[in-house]
This record gives sequence, structure tokens and C-alpha cells, in this order.
Amino acid sequence: MRIVVTGGAGFIGSHFVRQAIKGHYPGFSDAELVVLDKLTYAGNRANLAAVADSPRLRFVEGDICDERLVGESLRGAELVVHFAAESHVDRSIAGAEDFIRTNVLGTHTLLNAATESGVGKFVHVSTDEVYGSLEGGEAPWAEEEALKPNSPYSASKASADLLALAVHRTHGLPVCVTRGSNTYGPHQYPEKIIPLFVTNLLDARKVPLYGDGENVRDWLHVDDHCRGIALVAEGGKPGEVYNVGGGTELTNREVTHRLLEFLGVDQSMVEYVPDRKAHDRRYAMDITKISGQLGYQPAVTWEKGLAETIGWYAAHREWWEPLKQ
Repeated sequence: MRIVVTGGAGFIGSHFVRQAIKGHYPGFSDAELVVLDKLTYAGNRANLAAVADSPRLRFVEGDICDERLVGESLRGAELVVHFAAESHVDRSIAGAEDFIRTNVLGTHTLLNAATESGVGKFVHVSTDEVYGSLEGGEAPWAEEEALKPNSPYSASKASADLLALAVHRTHGLPVCVTRGSNTYGPHQYPEKIIPLFVTNLLDARKVPLYGDGENVRDWLHVDDHCRGIALVAEGGKPGEVYNVGGGTELTNREVTHRLLEFLGVDQSMVEYVPDRKAHDRRYAMDITKISGQLGYQPAVTWEKGLAETIGWYAAHREWWEPLKQ
């Protein structure tokens, strides 16, 4: 079996590749994996170092908007798992062009090539942010919820979701869409809240907390996220959307407080900063569908996952210090 993993040198994509190569996903235990990654600021060959010598892994550096390269890379592939994306909300607010190009045009290019090559399954990895924002008492989103994105990033991902599903209905390409909640774990580029705050605190630097700190996110360990994606890749029904959630809703203030406790520092290290534009108040997803159909349940507890993540950053300064510089 030949699997093409786009964005496979990024945070979540590289975890999926490492786990697949190490045999954690039985359906892919003998598969050849082709990683296609542009190696933008958030892509890092070092993320694949643990499996770099595997004869089952091939790395292709390139842009998913490059029609020729994408066509060549997908030829003979039975499965495409599409992680590649520009993903940082703040960067999308500062300038949306790269997000539209990569997340929409890049997905379009991949879908065209997959259709022409007769790919057996295309898993498009998306985000809970496409649903918009919930208030405190509202029920978590199910997959049938209307998409109401509020940032250029989430709008670009919602566009890609709709495009992928339309290609399935129009051309018959077997597409599944996964929507993951806020993911954390090792190898995450230090611009998102957990790796940014952890690395700042390790350097005795203050952490910038947006607004009142009461924005709520559903936290999902990268191991659970990738396992959910693997389940969808193996058994997901074409044309369907699957929410992959962690089941741990916490405010940003609560996350910050837990990080301070773990690292033995006090509240004086928190600097409240002006809130992000159009900052979504709460994300929460219903995972009944993926649990009932594919047997998914998050397995990594918040306390265990956070402790291991903090430990990884503390032990791998050589990985993140150059990135922050």
C-alpha cells in the first residue's frame, strides 16, 4: 500500500507518519509512506528523524499547489492523508493570502490529482474552528452543524472542506473529512499557546494571555488525534465528516494556570494582552459519530498528556530554541 501524507513534516502530520512507520496503525503496517512537504517555517525534517532511516519512508520537498509535482507524487497512491495547511489564526489575520493559496488552492490541486490518479481514499484533515463559536451553555457541535468560520484561517479550511466534499459528490472521489479539536503534544511549533507558554516559562519569560483568558477550547492530544484520523482512513465512509475531539474543555486561563503549576512559577509571569480580533469564545465537538461507527475514544488524559508534553519541551531545547530565535 502506498500512502501520500501532505504536510508530513509538520506537527500533526509527522506524528501520524512516525506512528504509522512504527506499526501503531495495523491497517498500514506494511505501507510505503511518501511525505510531501514544502518545509515552510512550521515544517521540519527533524520531526521525522526517528523514522528517517526506514525503507518504507520517502520524502518529497515541494508545494501542494505545484500541479506537476502533486500529479507525480500521487501516481499509484491508494490513500492520501492531507495535513498540509497554514494553520495559525494570528498570521491569517495579519495576512490571509498564504492561507487562501495553500488551504484552498492547494487542496484543489490535490483533489484534482487524486481524481485523475484514481486514489482509493482521500482524508482531508480539518479543524473544529470551521464551526465558528459556541456560548457557554450550547451543546457541542455535531457534524451536521452549519459552518460559520470567523477568521481567515477557519474560512480557508471551511472552503477546503466544502470543496473536498463537492469533489466526492461530483466526481466520486472517496473523500472523508476529519475535524480535530485543539491539538497539543511534542514537536508543535512554538507559536500555539501550549508550546509558546511552556518555552517562554522555561526561559523565565512572561506569557501573553489574550483578553480575559476565558476562551474555552477542547484539548486533544496529538496521539489521539492521529489515531482518530487513522481510523477514518481505514474505515470511514466516503462523503462523511468525522469530529475528532478530546473531551477536555478548559479556558485558556485554566490551561495557563496548570502550566504555571507544573513549572513552579506564579501568576506574575502572566501578561494580559489585548484580545485577538474576532476571537471565538468556545469550541466543543460531539464525537458520538466516530465513537459509534469506528470505535474512537480519546485515551491520553489531560494530566498525563500535558506532563509529557512539558517534559518533552524541557528535554529538547535544541529543537525549539532555533525556531524561537
